[in-house]
Amino acid sequence: MHRRPALAALSLAATLLAATVLAVLPRPAEAEPRRYRIDPEHFAIGFEAMHIGFSKVLGQFLKAEGHFVFDETTRTLHEAVIRVDARSVFTNHEARDNHLRAADFLDAEAHPVITFTMTRMVAKSETTGVVEGMLDFRGKTLPLSVEVTLNKIGNYPWGDNHVVGVSARTQVQRSLWGSTYAVDNGWVADVIPIQIELEAIRE
Repeated sequence: MHRRPALAALSLAATLLAATVLAVLPRPAEAEPRRYRIDPEHFAIGFEAMHIGFSKVLGQFLKAEGHFVFDETTRTLHEAVIRVDARSVFTNHEARDNHLRAADFLDAEAHPVITFTMTRMVAKSETTGVVEGMLDFRGKTLPLSVEVTLNKIGNYPWGDNHVVGVSARTQVQRSLWGSTYAVDNGWVADVIPIQIELEAIRE
């Protein structure tokens, strides 16, 4: 006659024990996206362009800024924006640099800022992936994919900065954005490889 109350009490005790165990077990870390500001002192954007088949002209943009929102736990990129000052192009040759700023190439007076805005990221591994986005260049916005590699996450050996280091590679077919100078005769390459190296500080 007393077996049912005993079973009920045993069941209640088991439920309470299970609840206690679940309460003390470690839980998976929750996602915590944080904003990172790209450090202008450790931000390099370089490019190369074949010149009449003889050699490659190497250049870079000296001024750029950007940020991204990144979750270190899940290795998920939620947002990324890079803005490049087109007027800051540098190839160590004044006349050539002035030509690059002109309408034949960058059209920097009319469109001084080149902007890349992420739309999504496709992870390949814990440290590599493809960032897809839109490139606003010469007043035209088209899709662009960027191969990215996560180099290192951690604190600097001095100071309090927590840093993410990234290498990225892409290429721009400039004629798609309206820069067609010397493309038909092959004097200047149409497809321009671009290399990006950056460190970003967690805010």
